Amino acid sequence: MIQNVFDILQERGYIYQTTHEEDIKKALSSTEPITFYLGIDPTADSLHIGHFFALMMFRYLQDAGHKGILVIGGATALIGDPSGKSDMRKMLTKEQVSHNVQEVKELSSRFIKTDGDNPATILTNAEWINPYSFVDFMRDVGIHFNVNTMLQADAYSKRLEQGGLTFLEMGYMLMQSYDFVYLNKTYGCTLQIGGSDQWGNIVAGTNLGRKQDFINNNKRDTMYGLTCPLLMTKEGKKMGKTESGTLWVAREKTTVFDFYQYFYNVDDTDTEMLLRLFTRVPLNEIESLCKNDIREAKRLMAYEITKLVHGIEEADKVLETVKEIFDNNNSANNMPSIKINKELIEKGISIIDLLVSCNFVSSKSEGRRLIQQGGISVNNIKVDNIEHIISLSDIKDNHLILKRGKKNYLKVLL
Repeated sequence: MIQNVFDILQERGYIYQTTHEEDIKKALSSTEPITFYLGIDPTADSLHIGHFFALMMFRYLQDAGHKGILVIGGATALIGDPSGKSDMRKMLTKEQVSHNVQEVKELSSRFIKTDGDNPATILTNAEWINPYSFVDFMRDVGIHFNVNTMLQADAYSKRLEQGGLTFLEMGYMLMQSYDFVYLNKTYGCTLQIGGSDQWGNIVAGTNLGRKQDFINNNKRDTMYGLTCPLLMTKEGKKMGKTESGTLWVAREKTTVFDFYQYFYNVDDTDTEMLLRLFTRVPLNEIESLCKNDIREAKRLMAYEITKLVHGIEEADKVLETVKEIFDNNNSANNMPSIKINKELIEKGISIIDLLVSCNFVSSKSEGRRLIQQGGISVNNIKVDNIEHIISLSDIKDNHLILKRGKKNYLKVLL
């Protein structure tokens, strides 16, 4: 077992809040493993950067010998966590949630150990929440929650300000709190980890356990909480948002090339943080590299994160693609691509219509602005006329290459 894993996590920037810091330090540095859990709600059929930040912390604890449980919210996803939301989440069908549970389970296995030595236990909270009758749940769990206290939590106060807080959403905290109590009683789980936006729910879980033990005259069980910070840029913006939306782990939603490019294009000042969090490179090497060669540091960071998420084979392909692009060899096989009807090119299509139809720009006005600013190229030739027509003469080897700005490319296949 690795000693002092708490100190390692703290040095690398994973620790944000703790319910009982000294007790958690002692538990995580002991030679006796503890059981911990992380919950992920399958509100989409993929994971985003915030998820794999928490999963990295999960893996550190696993590698230190502690027993990890990943709970996928097959029940809670049907309610929706109001944390950080100005409006109620779109309600998912049971079929959507069931599909998402399987996708999240598969993607999570890229980050945590699910077989071999010290594998994670993967559960869905539908297993213990769905059989619970509403009346029994409210009598056993709801009785311990004070509405005035709940409304002071950020998750609910912000929704209340908008005038749209529903009873459905009020139930979310009760369900997640019960998850922790159930895992504590059934699996001996003593620590819940998660993002800082889950702090209110985590604390509510520890309080529920304490209150139930007291009312049932049980010996007080150990229940602690630990959160990692939300991933923010130096400018205070949430990391993982791109021009086309969220940065996803699934290749069908975010191509491996776009994934790599996102990290390579982050601000220089965010490079050291990302190397600390998403690589195992020693801290002194990270500091030295960022100080002496920030471009090399960014290349290493983008490559290592891509390798972590998509595997070494895909990461190496991206490096080959990047080299081909900047060597002006536009036959790059791994570049993001899209297929269009050949008839569009045969008839002739305006550059702006092509950009919009390929979703390479969000609107015609954005396309016009980029062209006027010199930000659009076709086959590495800058387009300077918003009326420019793309025809078969632009096609080479059954494709053409669009470029937006300095580093965004798209292969258009007929």
